[in-house]
Amino acid sequence: MSVKTALRVIEIIEVYAREKRPLSLSELARLLQAPVSSCLALIRTLSELGYLYEIGRRNGYYPTSRLLAMAQQIARNDPVLDRVYPSLLELREVTQETVVFAKLAQDMRVVYLQVLDSPHTIRYTATAGEFKPVHANSLGKALLSTLPAAQRQAVLRAAPLARFNERTLVEPDAVEDELARSRERGWFSNLGESIAEVGAIAWPVMLSGEAYAISIGAPVYRIEPNQQAYAKMLRAACIALEQG
Repeated sequence: MSVKTALRVIEIIEVYAREKRPLSLSELARLLQAPVSSCLALIRTLSELGYLYEIGRRNGYYPTSRLLAMAQQIARNDPVLDRVYPSLLELREVTQETVVFAKLAQDMRVVYLQVLDSPHTIRYTATAGEFKPVHANSLGKALLSTLPAAQRQAVLRAAPLARFNERTLVEPDAVEDELARSRERGWFSNLGESIAEVGAIAWPVMLSGEAYAISIGAPVYRIEPNQQAYAKMLRAACIALEQG
């Protein structure tokens, strides 16, 4: 029951992030597909703790800035992100493209830990906390390359690999061949394999014995002609972080 309650609290935060407006009790219950009584108990608790406030009678509830303050305090003290953020920012400023920092989650999906958006109007967009499949993602390929061969094969053969389009590699041996070519040339890529016309290149970085990866993402027409130049920047940033 406690796990379900914790999940509901996260869902409430995500609903407000998506809706971007005050919500009445009945609206919140409908959006969460949850009983009104359960939502009422959660709203009362979150209000008592200072995370929600009532706009006015019948005008709904909205999060206070307490949630932002807590999130900022947490982010400021993340030992890994604090270490890598200057390098991510520099890559974003030099390339003017979206930069993502990620690692493998326990279920072997890629989880985005930090995203720095490109300033371009037409750009690759992502959100911290997103999960992506390893086989059709540049970060996933970079992270797969850090695993022992037996473990990598187990990950690739655990379940059928999803096909997103005709460019997606869905055979484990084909993915292995792609990883070998990528290691040799000096970057891991995804050119429209998961999202049409969107591409990225990535490289792994080892920090305190843990494998992470950094990617530069953009529309394919911008990323494809710059792969070699961006890869050189990525590798230099990763080496500096590992030695720092």
